Amino acid sequence: MKSRFLRTFGSALLAGCAFIAGPAAAQDYPTRPVRMIVPYGPGGITDITARILAPGMSEELGQQVVVENRPGGAAIPGFDLVAKAKPDGYTIVAATTALAAQPILFRKLPYRADKDFSPVSLVITVPTVLVVHPSIPARSVKDLIALAKSKPGALNYGSAGNGSDNHLTAEVFKHAAKIDAVHVPYKGGGAVMLDLLAGQIAFVFSTIPTAHSFISTGRLRALAVSGGTRNASMPDVPTVAEAALPGFDVKAWLGLFGPAGMPANATKRLHAATVKALKSPEAAKRFAAMGAEMAGSTPAQLTAHLKSEMDRWVKLAREVKFEVAD
Repeated sequence: MKSRFLRTFGSALLAGCAFIAGPAAAQDYPTRPVRMIVPYGPGGITDITARILAPGMSEELGQQVVVENRPGGAAIPGFDLVAKAKPDGYTIVAATTALAAQPILFRKLPYRADKDFSPVSLVITVPTVLVVHPSIPARSVKDLIALAKSKPGALNYGSAGNGSDNHLTAEVFKHAAKIDAVHVPYKGGGAVMLDLLAGQIAFVFSTIPTAHSFISTGRLRALAVSGGTRNASMPDVPTVAEAALPGFDVKAWLGLFGPAGMPANATKRLHAATVKALKSPEAAKRFAAMGAEMAGSTPAQLTAHLKSEMDRWVKLAREVKFEVAD
């Protein structure tokens, strides 16, 4: 009888301790480093942005934010890793437009963008820039369109992978310009730029941060930016809409997400750390040089943004015949 009482008392005591420790642990967040998964290789916009954010976030959180590249598989493995991670706030992902557009590009995905992630904050929006290798005899968007039409299927373009920002933008461009060009996917923005610099591919809709230094040194030729207005970092470069295709306006974006069910306190701390990092003079300077517009939205605003983006790509898929993979 005494033994049963002690077992019962012991179980109750442990349960009580767990109940007390649970909220306390949540309030103490974070108590160890946070992983920020980048589902692309080094050198691209996602990687660059993550590494600009990480120091400021680390300072605000009091724990290191470690950037971890998980490239390949059209970013699906990286997103899936976070979707299936323990929802304790210690694993987050730097996500791009790809998260919203993947449902129109893949018949099966191991997660749902609107169900399996906890939004933290929209970080930046940034237009891409249409760049060609200097060996390509095109000095304007109209020249490139004319060249592509004179040699259907002969030109190729690169992207950071299926569903990446530059893949989606190029497909919209192809549809609007009524041209045929072959898609060559890579495992990140850095890899695609290496082949463009080597003349292995004809053109890329590169994020401005990735291409800017190559444009300024003459190693690549900028034809146009993809947004609706000229970009402050390269004011002499026209928009695609100005140069050839009225109404063309496509921008990339990047936001931070955790797994669904992340504690409210963790989301709050991560959001505050993101906003604080974005407000640092160094981050502002680097993002401005990249032509990026800083956001720092609330989690609710990112939820609304993601839904709007998913709806937009579904609507666009009715017009643009994107290749769908299994």
